[in-house]
Amino acid sequence: MKSAALLRLIGLMRKEFLQIGRDPSALAVAFILPAVLLLIFGYGVSLDARNVPLALVVEQPDALTASFTSQFSHSPYFRPRYYLTIQAAERAMAAREVNGIVWLRSDFSRRALSPGAAPIGLIVNGVDANNARIVEGYVQQVWAQWLTTRLGTRPYLPNIALEPRVRFNPAVISRDYLIPGLIAMIMTLTGALLTALVIAREWERGTMEALMVTRVQMREILLAKLIPYFLLGMGGMAVSVGLAVLLFGVPLHGSLLVLAATSTLFMLAALGMGLLISGIARNQFVAGQIAIITTFLPAFILSGFVFDINSMPRAVQLITHIVAARYFVSILQSVFLAGDIWSVILPNAVALAAMAVIFLSLARANARKRLD
Repeated sequence: MKSAALLRLIGLMRKEFLQIGRDPSALAVAFILPAVLLLIFGYGVSLDARNVPLALVVEQPDALTASFTSQFSHSPYFRPRYYLTIQAAERAMAAREVNGIVWLRSDFSRRALSPGAAPIGLIVNGVDANNARIVEGYVQQVWAQWLTTRLGTRPYLPNIALEPRVRFNPAVISRDYLIPGLIAMIMTLTGALLTALVIAREWERGTMEALMVTRVQMREILLAKLIPYFLLGMGGMAVSVGLAVLLFGVPLHGSLLVLAATSTLFMLAALGMGLLISGIARNQFVAGQIAIITTFLPAFILSGFVFDINSMPRAVQLITHIVAARYFVSILQSVFLAGDIWSVILPNAVALAAMAVIFLSLARANARKRLD
C-alpha cells in the first residue's frame, strides 16, 4: 500500500512539473501587479521618517547635556531612549531596537564652553541607507537648533564636531539593503501567488473531478502541489542569493545554514497561504487577485522591505505582525548585513514556524475529497 501511494505521489508530482513548464502563471503578475501597486503607493504609504528610535548616551550628565538631549524629546522625528554606556546602546542597535546613537562623551560640557570641538558621536544604523541619511540629517538639524538657542547666552559659536559612523552598511549602499528584501518578494511570488493558481486551475479545467474518482488521497494531491513549488522556490532562493553575492556584491555575513533553515520556514508559510487560497477560490483569476491582495502586496508594502515600519501609523504597525514577509525580511537583512544576530533571528524564525503550521493546517482542513 505504501509503495502504491508513493507511485501515485510521484505520478502526480511529474504531472505538476510538466504543468509548470507548459503554463507559467507568473506572466499574469506583469499585467496585474503594476496597477495595484500604483493604488497602494498612492493611498496607503508614507515616506516620512517619524518617531525614529534613537539611543542617547551621556557619560557625564549636567545642565548643558540635559539642554541638548531635551531637544530630541521635543522633536517629532525621534523617540529617544537613554543608555548608561555606549556598549549597551550598540547592543540595542544590533538588535534593531534603535536606529541611531548620539554619544556625548565625559568632556562634552568642558569643551563646549571653551574654544575647540566638543565631542559628539553619531552612530547610525546603515542597513536602510535612505533612513540612515534621514536620521543623520535630523540629528544635525537638532544640533543646529540647539546651537541657535545657545547663541543667546554665549558670545561665540561653540565648534562641535559630529563623528558619524555607519554600522552594518558602511558604504550606505541602498542596493545592499534592498536586494535581501527582494529575495523575500521573489519567494512570496513563487510560494503564494503561483501556488494559489494550482488547485483553482484543476477545478476550472475539470481535472479535479477526475482525480477525485481515483484512489488518490487528498493529502497526496496537496503534497504533489506542495513539493514541486517548494523545490522551485528554494531553487529560486539559491539563484537569488548567488546573484546577490556574486553579481551585486551584497555582503553575506551570516551562515548559509541559518539562511537555508529560515528560508524553508518562510517557503512553507507562503505555500500554506497559497494552498489555502487555491482551495477556497475555484477560479484562477479570483485566486490570483486574492493572492496578490493578501500576500504579495502586504509583503511589498508592510514587511519593512522598502518602507520603515516604525514610520507607519500605530494601527498599520499592528497589521504588519500578521504578514509573514515582515519576519523573513528582518532575518534576511540581519543575516546578510549584520550576521547571525540571534536576538533578531530566533523570534522571527519562531513566528515563521507558527505561521507555517497554521496555514498548512488550514489548507489541509479546507481540502476535502468532495465536489460541493
